[in-house]
Amino acid sequence: MKQNAHKTNVMRILDRKKIDYKSHCYADSDAVSGTDVAEALEEDPNQVFKTLVTVGHTKANYVFLIPVCKELDLKKAAEAVGEKSISMIKSKELLPLTGYIHGGCSPIGMKKPFKTVIDQTASDFETIIFSAGKIGYQVELSLDDLKKVLSFDLAEITC
Repeated sequence: MKQNAHKTNVMRILDRKKIDYKSHCYADSDAVSGTDVAEALEEDPNQVFKTLVTVGHTKANYVFLIPVCKELDLKKAAEAVGEKSISMIKSKELLPLTGYIHGGCSPIGMKKPFKTVIDQTASDFETIIFSAGKIGYQVELSLDDLKKVLSFDLAEITC
C-alpha cells in the first residue's frame, strides 16, 4: 500500500476500516478535467472515474461514478435509480450537500449517504481510481473493497 505524506479524509476512512488502497497524487500537475487527471497519472481514462451528484424529480439526491472520458446519460441514470428524471446539481450546492468541492468530490465520506450507482464498465477492471476527496488526490481500490465502505449498484449509465 503506497501512501503519500498527505492523507485525505477518504484515506483515513479507508485506513480505519482496514481497506487496502493505493493513493495517487497529481497535485503538482496542471490537470483540470478528468481526462487531464488520467493523463497526469498515466492511467487508462476508462479506469479513472469522476463523481457526479444529481437531484431527481422527487428531489432526492443521487451519486454516479462514471469514467472520466464518458458522459452521464441522464435518462439511463434516472432509470437506474427509479426516477422520472434527474439533473446535475448546481456547483454551489455541492459543498453544503456533500462536504466536498467541485473537482474533489468523492463517493466516500459524504455528509450523508446517497444512493450511489457506478457505471458497469467498472467491473472490467481489477481496481478503479476516483477522487480521494481533495483536488490533486485519488484513491484506487477494487469494487469488492469499495463495497465494504460504500453501498452501490452497477448499471449502464453512460452515453
